[in-house]
Amino acid sequence: MSARKTDVLKSWLIAITVLFTMSPTVFFLSFSKSEGLSNQEKIESRTQALTTSATLFLGLAVLINAYYAAKRAEALQKSAIAAEKNIEVGMKSVQLGQDRLIAERLMTAITQLGHDNVATRTGAIYTLERVAQDSPKEYWTIMEILTAFVRENTTSKPERENNSEEDVSYCNLSVETETPRLRFVEPQIEETVRLRTDIQAALTVIGRRNVEKDPQNQKLDLRSADLCGADLHKANLRGANLQKADLCGADLREANLCEANLDEANLSGSILCEANLQSCNLHAANLSGANLNRASACKAILRAANLSGASLRAANLSEANLYKANLQGANLKGANLSGAKLFLANLQGAKLGKANLYGTGLIGANLQQANLNGANAQQANLNAAKLQHTEIFFANLSEASLREADLCGANLIGTNLQRAILHEANLCGANLMAANLYGANLCDVKLDGAILTGVKNLEPQQITMALGDRATRLPEDVAAPTHWTQIS
Repeated sequence: MSARKTDVLKSWLIAITVLFTMSPTVFFLSFSKSEGLSNQEKIESRTQALTTSATLFLGLAVLINAYYAAKRAEALQKSAIAAEKNIEVGMKSVQLGQDRLIAERLMTAITQLGHDNVATRTGAIYTLERVAQDSPKEYWTIMEILTAFVRENTTSKPERENNSEEDVSYCNLSVETETPRLRFVEPQIEETVRLRTDIQAALTVIGRRNVEKDPQNQKLDLRSADLCGADLHKANLRGANLQKADLCGADLREANLCEANLDEANLSGSILCEANLQSCNLHAANLSGANLNRASACKAILRAANLSGASLRAANLSEANLYKANLQGANLKGANLSGAKLFLANLQGAKLGKANLYGTGLIGANLQQANLNGANAQQANLNAAKLQHTEIFFANLSEASLREADLCGANLIGTNLQRAILHEANLCGANLMAANLYGANLCDVKLDGAILTGVKNLEPQQITMALGDRATRLPEDVAAPTHWTQIS
């Protein structure tokens, strides 16, 4: 209660005290004036005097009680404020103690990172992990310390631990038991390697951190680190900077590399099954012989990347940029390449059976001896593509653009070419048996020696616009145009 309110209350108490002092006088005067009054009037006068006196006494009691109650409340309030201040001081003391303890643990762990004993260094790394969990303020600092530790100890090739004959090389792991030996990739690393224990521990801690605590616009920095053979299974490396890092033979199964920077990184022979590579930068990266089965690489940048001999079965590469990428001998069975950019890409000998190539850009791509059996290439752009001796059984090429494409010797049995644009394409020696040519544009298409027996929906005017010779095998109900070159 404020001093002003207390003064008002005191004034009222003084006034009541005065009234209380005067009440006997009032009472006396009431009795003294009763002369000449009747008994009834005297009784009423005395009753009124008693009532007035009782009211004054009651009011006085209420005010006194209120005054002491206010005093007690004021005392309790002061006591509560004092207790609150004591608690606040105590909490600050506890917090200071905790901060001091965390600082001591942090400094001790950092010091131990430079210890000669690998066990001591490993223990320090896990201590730093606990400190990061206990202190949100130190979380990102510790992540930077650990990434710096990895960089400083691996950039100039990490020390390899001695391995027994029973050790298994990460770099020599097969892609999958179902994947045959790839003919275009030769083993690049024969020696058995294992990442240093403390480096692996640091990577494990980094990979299982709480990503929600990462500050905005801050990324893990592992540039140029040599992480060959690292175990990063299910590691969360979202947005990490791994530019020019060596991840040869690394285990990255189900790892999260979304929006990570792997520009010019070495991932040859690595295992990326079911990894998340969405919007990942893999420009000029080496993924030769890598296992990317069922990996998600939507909108990934793979310009000039080396994927020769890689396994990409059922991988999702929709809208990915694979401009001038090397996919020679790659296994892309069942892969989703819809909307992907494969301009000038090398797909020689690649396996694209039942792949989704809807709307894919394959201008100038090399698909010689590739396998496109059952693939969906509807509305794909294959202008000037090289498809010599390519297997395209029962594929869907409806509304695809094949201007000036080279399909010499290609096998197109049962292929759907409805409304496809084949203007000036080379189909010499191609097998189009049972293909659907409804509405296909065959203007200036070379059909020398091509097999068109059993084709569906072939109109006479379509053949008239094409170029063939006596060796061209047409359906029985279609006559060869008179202007076709006659072979003697």
